[in-house]
Amino acid sequence: MTEPVPLAVAVPPPQVVEVLFKGKRREYFHARIEPPLHRGEYVVVEAERGMDLGVVTALDRLAESKCERCGRELSEPPKRVLRRGAPADVERALALRREEEPAVRGKTRELAEQHGLSMKITDAEWQWDRNKLTLYFTAEKRVDFRELVRQLASTFHTRIELRQIGVRDEARRLDGVGRCGRELCSSNWLPELKPVTLQLAKDQNLSLNPSQISGPCGRLMCCLRYEHEHYVQARKRVPRLGKVVQTSRGEETVVTHDIFNERISLKSAEGEIRVLSLEELNRELEAARLKT
Repeated sequence: MTEPVPLAVAVPPPQVVEVLFKGKRREYFHARIEPPLHRGEYVVVEAERGMDLGVVTALDRLAESKCERCGRELSEPPKRVLRRGAPADVERALALRREEEPAVRGKTRELAEQHGLSMKITDAEWQWDRNKLTLYFTAEKRVDFRELVRQLASTFHTRIELRQIGVRDEARRLDGVGRCGRELCSSNWLPELKPVTLQLAKDQNLSLNPSQISGPCGRLMCCLRYEHEHYVQARKRVPRLGKVVQTSRGEETVVTHDIFNERISLKSAEGEIRVLSLEELNRELEAARLKT
């Protein structure tokens, strides 16, 4: 008599999952969980020498796209989502968050001052299983914190990682409200922080007053990049400021232009100023060219 063949157990298809941790830190994992995961669910994931807890913010194609936009790659072999988070897991994470400010940041700042280190402790983040404590700091130059790490390890009885970040990354982790009255773009939705230069403000004819074009981090606002490409393309269609053009009234100088409404201000040799639409100016320029 032949033995019965065991039925094959269906393996759920893998999901690519974006998981959000404290401080807007995002990482990408593979998940084989039934039923499939959904946005907003807490998950326990593989972490460095342990486990961590985060919340699902994107899945499948969207997660893959965001991973690629950030210039990242899924690790090989990819880190895994181990299971859904239970209420007890979430409560444990919340308890760690409550502990971080008074016990961790306060003590770390105290020890840094004792060692005479010129560093600003920005944030602290416990790994969910308490196997690692990451401390984020800003500093104007390189800091030798080896002795501080040893003292912190003996104080908190866990592995310590001190990570230096820039002021823009600091603003991203801590979040806040910008001049527009909305959450900081760097914290809310920007997948990566691209360089922002003063040239972007100059190209858009913005005030170069630092107080008007800088964000809470003290650096130029991320949103200066948003309309820059539009300005660059639109300005190719209009004559540059100061250019002398031949119109139906003779030689006139371009003094201002409104690229959004496509209106150009011209000044004659007598000092008379008139405003034309871009279409009207192009007709005059063409007529003057044909006459010559």
